[in-house]
Amino acid sequence: MATSHEESLETQTPLIDDVVDSAVDYKGHPVHRSTSGGWRSASFIIGVEVAERFAYYGISSNLITFLTGPLGQSTVTAAENVNIWSGTSFLFPLLGAFVADSFLGRYRTIIVASLLYILGLGLLTVSALLTSSELQIVLFFFSLYLVAVAQGGHKPCVQALGADQFDGQDPVECKAKSSFFNWWYFGMNAGILLTFSVLTYIQDNLSWGLGFGIPCVVMVLALIIFVSGTRTYRYSIQGEEESPFVRIGKVFVAALRNWRTSPSAIPSEEESRGTLPDQRFLNKALLAPDNLKKKGKVCTIAEVEEAKAVLRLFPIWATCLPYSIVFAQYTTFFTKQGATMDRTIVPGFDIPAASLQSFICLAIIMIIPIYDRIFVPMARAFTREPSGITMLQRIGTGMFFSIISMVVAALVEMKRLQTAKDYDLVDLPSATIPMSIWWLVPQYCLYGLADVFTIVGLQEFLYDQVPNELRSMGIALYLSILGVGNFLSSFLISIIEEATSWGGHTSWFSDNLNLAHLDYFYWLLAALCGVGLLAYMYFAKSYIYNRASTI
Repeated sequence: MATSHEESLETQTPLIDDVVDSAVDYKGHPVHRSTSGGWRSASFIIGVEVAERFAYYGISSNLITFLTGPLGQSTVTAAENVNIWSGTSFLFPLLGAFVADSFLGRYRTIIVASLLYILGLGLLTVSALLTSSELQIVLFFFSLYLVAVAQGGHKPCVQALGADQFDGQDPVECKAKSSFFNWWYFGMNAGILLTFSVLTYIQDNLSWGLGFGIPCVVMVLALIIFVSGTRTYRYSIQGEEESPFVRIGKVFVAALRNWRTSPSAIPSEEESRGTLPDQRFLNKALLAPDNLKKKGKVCTIAEVEEAKAVLRLFPIWATCLPYSIVFAQYTTFFTKQGATMDRTIVPGFDIPAASLQSFICLAIIMIIPIYDRIFVPMARAFTREPSGITMLQRIGTGMFFSIISMVVAALVEMKRLQTAKDYDLVDLPSATIPMSIWWLVPQYCLYGLADVFTIVGLQEFLYDQVPNELRSMGIALYLSILGVGNFLSSFLISIIEEATSWGGHTSWFSDNLNLAHLDYFYWLLAALCGVGLLAYMYFAKSYIYNRASTI
């Protein structure tokens, strides 16, 4: 009988272990590890991301050409519109994540955002078919910003839902989750590369209506793919407690109300039980304000620690901003450099300068499998970290490579300027510099290498370190770094333009690039990134991870 009882327990144990905590299926029932989530579900979501990035970059990669062509805008006005739209697109995910984490949930937010995406792309296609008129301009910009709103809801939720398919508490799935962020970025860049290879050619040589219409059809297919995986997804459990935004806000409000309260007013046993030693001023939220008749805690220790976890992210977020300024350059000044150089592949065919952006995607697509299948296992053998190196080490490594990218860009630009002088082409801005455009490939590839470390690392880090209910917001925070970087880049360029053109001097960004000094600008960015990396290392060294299971 004892043996029979032990066998019965053994047969039951796998069933108990198979249930995934903190997740349910689409009907709200407990989910089993063997029948839900994992790479099967994640593959649906990665496929959706490939399609969405194809659609998004089908607009953004060639937007300036449409604005200066069919819409007839000047280069300066068009560039401003592109920067504002791009920056806004990267900031809208903060709103989308708030809606998802507080109200709709990730799945429903993705459905709504996909429908808005399809509507925006459809209206964009119609606007491209209209003749130049006030109606075309109004409809175009309305649909353009409708796409930005849709992307704001789609982008953070899809990635967060994809990562939710892996249980971070399970040793095997924990490693798979880290790998997911690598392959996610691989798929994303595959979609972008397809855009650079196919869609820009269609837009430039065939039809803008067709060039915007194809992304609309692709987004319809993406929605179908996403819905087809509904039964296999794991969904995070939405608790009945108050919104995490309310809980965190309440801690800060309570701490501010008690700012005059002496730290000694907080019982030592209360402060030491479960609270971390950093940001001790937030511990004041554990007490009610002095003017209340009845003294008692207004916030729990768990709520205070939740607020601390969010606050600890800010120094990391802020010190990554110099990297995001570099991120904004490859679509602008890198391309302008290439436009002045010898772009001949074969007689009669010149490669478009903007197409060199594809080398970033190619570098990422080639490096990620090497990183995931070779580097991580080798590093894991030495560090015992499931992901080879920690997330913060990964981010810092990419920041270092971004500095190298800027240094190489500055050296290549110095070579280009010297070549223009050697051939007496300084005063001929439209002349082709007898220097191959392939000189620019290393700076693009180095930037792709930096992306593999920093961008993927930021995605994983910010997803992992925010409270469970705010994981969509974690992805949105990484996107907001890029959005703020676009605005900071525009601000920095404006300041330098004013300073260097004062008194009749030639600006660093002169329309005649042979007289300009993009090399100075690249050296400045390298220095800013160096300072940012030092500040980042200071804060990363003292950072306290908020989960014991964190890699």
